[in-house]
Amino acid sequence: MLEFLQYDFMQRALLAAVLVGIAAPLVGVYIVQRRLALIGDGLGHVALTGVALGLLTSRSPVLVALVVSILGAVAIEVVRARARTSADIALALLFYGGIAGGVVLISKAPGGTASTLNAYLFGAITTTSAQDLLVFGLLAVVIVLVTVGLARELFAVANDEDFARASGMPVTGLNILLASLTAATVVLSMRVVGLLLISALMVVPVATATLVTHSFRGTLILSVAIGLAVAVSGVALSYSWDTPSGGTIVLLAIALFGATAVGAPLIGAARRRTSAVRV
Repeated sequence: MLEFLQYDFMQRALLAAVLVGIAAPLVGVYIVQRRLALIGDGLGHVALTGVALGLLTSRSPVLVALVVSILGAVAIEVVRARARTSADIALALLFYGGIAGGVVLISKAPGGTASTLNAYLFGAITTTSAQDLLVFGLLAVVIVLVTVGLARELFAVANDEDFARASGMPVTGLNILLASLTAATVVLSMRVVGLLLISALMVVPVATATLVTHSFRGTLILSVAIGLAVAVSGVALSYSWDTPSGGTIVLLAIALFGATAVGAPLIGAARRRTSAVRV
């Protein structure tokens, strides 16, 4: 049943899934708190420009996408903070600018590059190289250390910017940090679930966890557990079913959300009836 573990590419794929399954919900819980659930999509489109630029210049698409997406995240937060631009407009700039840049650059790329780009758009986890895994590992470590180490500050800013500012916290700096972490998570996840689906892995596990938890810490822990479970299970099932890993992972996450949305109220009602009988 676990014969796929004998293949090196599947070992790398599962390790990448573990890294993504942990990192994506850690960042996602803060962006959901900020009501910016679609920022992952916006930064995914910016990363698309970076991937296209890397392919066009024969540079590492992962590293170029990381630099471009972080620069885009910082720029959009600065514009939003100083120009009072709404979050919707900022995200729109990310969406349209990223798509336009990627399309233009790909049109100038040599033949065969477009097919390679599909691996980044929709995920191709079995093509993850040892070099990619090293970069992903470093990104995951940074994401975990920062999101856990600055959990109190990031939560305060995500929950109430005005209160955080009145408390003396560097709100703009923390917003830029969170946007940069989101950009890093997008790049970390693009070979696993694809740039077009990464936002789902940051948001859906968090949304599922909020159905059954009653505290931020509980949501954070359960979100990571769910993300890890669906990422690893999705990779294993995609191998068995011969389906794209990204789509399989996201469909599993959505199916779990649906089951939880239906099951949680039923379990709660059953517990209330049991308590009433005992009383």
